[in-house]
Order: sequence, then C-alpha cells, then structure tokens
Amino acid sequence: MSRRGVFRVTEIDEREKKLLAVDVESLYRKYGPMVLRRCRSLLLDEEQALDAMQETFVKLIRYRERLTDKAPSSMLYCIATNVCLNMMRSSRRRPQSAGDDALERIASSEDVEARVLDRHLLDSIFGRERASTRTMAVLHYVDGMTLEEVAKHVGLSVSGVRKRLRLLKERTRALGEASP
Repeated sequence: MSRRGVFRVTEIDEREKKLLAVDVESLYRKYGPMVLRRCRSLLLDEEQALDAMQETFVKLIRYRERLTDKAPSSMLYCIATNVCLNMMRSSRRRPQSAGDDALERIASSEDVEARVLDRHLLDSIFGRERASTRTMAVLHYVDGMTLEEVAKHVGLSVSGVRKRLRLLKERTRALGEASP
C-alpha cells in the first residue's frame, strides 16, 4: 500500500489480490441494495436501475487499485449517482428504439403525461448545465444533503456549491417566466 492508503497494482501480491476481490464481493453484498435503491430513485426504471447498479460495481472493480477503503457507502453512492446521471444524459442524446416492452410500460403507466412533462421540464432545466451542477442539485434537492455534504462530495467549497445552486435557481425561474 502506498503512503496515501491507495492500492497500486504493482504492490499487490496474489494473496492480496484475492482479498481485494473478496472485498469487492463483500461491498456488493453489503451495499448492493443501497446502490440499487439509489439507481431506482434516479432512473425510475427497474431495468435501467439494475444496469446502473451493475455498472457501478464494474467501475469499482475497474478502478479498485486507485480507491481507498474509507467510507465505502459514500463512494458507492457517489459512483451510482454519476452512473445514473450519465445514463440519463446518454439516453437523451441517443434515444433507444421503442420496443414492445417500452410500449407496454407506457400503455400500463397510469400517469404518463405527468412523467413526460416532468422529464421535459428537467431536460430543459438541466440541458445546458454542467454535469457537476446536475450532481449538486440531485444531492441537495433530491437526496436532502446539506450544502456542506454536497461540497465534500463534489470537491468544491460550500460557497461554490451555494453559488452554482443559486444560479441554477435563477435560470430555472427565468425559464419559467419565459414559458407561456
């Protein structure tokens, strides 16, 4: 292990590799349900949530040599949030072809119009924002984190987070006033 507590691939012998793999497995068992709940709450789609959860743990495995074992729940929560936001962004850029499953889901949904309008509103609000601003808004307004907690997660000062969220509110108000 290096001075910072970060594992480096060259420093891990076979026994440690096995222990590290077990750690990822134990993290999956312990925090998998939390990650899935997070993905469900952001994506509102079970299949996408399962894909996002899987992608979260794939990223954990892919970058495990750079990660520390401090605060694994916060780390997984942040990775899951970013994975979900990336999925939402990419689905907006490249809409998938409508299949039978999608049509069935739309037809069986009770409040499709409200979901469509909500999604359109969110797209217009967040369409031109930085990914980090979207992440801050989700962490603060959806998850109920304090400005201090958000700042810690995104690596900005509290005043930086406050300013970004204030500007987001101003742009949202201007958008609301401009719409008929």
